[in-house]
Amino acid sequence: MTTYILRRLVQTLMVIVILSYVCFSLMTLMPGDPVELMISANPKITQEDVVRLRAFYGLDQPTYMRYFNWVGEIAKGDLGYSRTYRIPVTEMMGPSLKATFVLSMGSLLFSILIGVPLGIYCALKPNSKMDYVVNMFNFGGISLPSFFLGIVLIIIFSVGLGWLPAGGYQTTGMHYDSWFAEMLDKAKYLILPILSLSVQSIGRFSRFARSAMVEAMRNDFIRTARAKGMSEKVVIWKHGFRNALIPLITIVAISFSSVFSGALITESLFAYPGVGRLIYTSIIGNDFNVAMISFIISIAMVLIMNLVADLLYGAADPRISYK
Repeated sequence: MTTYILRRLVQTLMVIVILSYVCFSLMTLMPGDPVELMISANPKITQEDVVRLRAFYGLDQPTYMRYFNWVGEIAKGDLGYSRTYRIPVTEMMGPSLKATFVLSMGSLLFSILIGVPLGIYCALKPNSKMDYVVNMFNFGGISLPSFFLGIVLIIIFSVGLGWLPAGGYQTTGMHYDSWFAEMLDKAKYLILPILSLSVQSIGRFSRFARSAMVEAMRNDFIRTARAKGMSEKVVIWKHGFRNALIPLITIVAISFSSVFSGALITESLFAYPGVGRLIYTSIIGNDFNVAMISFIISIAMVLIMNLVADLLYGAADPRISYK
């Protein structure tokens, strides 16, 4: 297994390098580099100053040279400065990653706790009234765009009823007496974004769980386990559910990769200060360093979680070998 993990880590590193170069090249094609912004801010700037500034920022070099220089700075621990906020990127990414982690993990856990049991229940009672109702909800949830659901939730619970805030992260200017008071205040800002993100995930998890469980319960070893006199609980959870874990591990691992990449549209809609909203604002504002670091984190999380999923396959099914 050690050889397999090392090989996958090397492959992951290669993919990150290739995709980061592609993203870097696309970012360089965007209009509005730092010198152009300086020219627009100071019309009296001379051509000699423009040439000097382009050489100073390395903008006169080819793309691959600029990429290697950028990677060299990252290797030294320097992620650069934000053009928009004039602060180091590390100071911006920390709070945004924390906020996105709370939102995405809350949504993911809520989706798993609701979606997977619903899917298993429907698999054990196929073609029942409950199965039809849950399937209808699943198809509706998968088809419903999160931004549309978010707008509907804001109109109902914020504008209409006034129960929940329409956006933000916490009450501005509020001083907390305890961590519990802080948690309660921030929790009410998470309810609508989590609901907006979870509806699609619940439908997806429920469909995958139902399909995998139905397939597992049709196998011969299930009939053999029942013929041996095993209790229905042991048959379902020890033999059926464990064999249905493979597709569930895949979909959960892929969903978990979004924990640090953020939900771009949802975070922007609810003005939530996470990585997704940071990526959006950095692209709009041509904040090169922030956008690139955010992209790298997103790419790395997807690849790492794919590796974790492959390793969990072996834990769920002993027949899988990594030799």
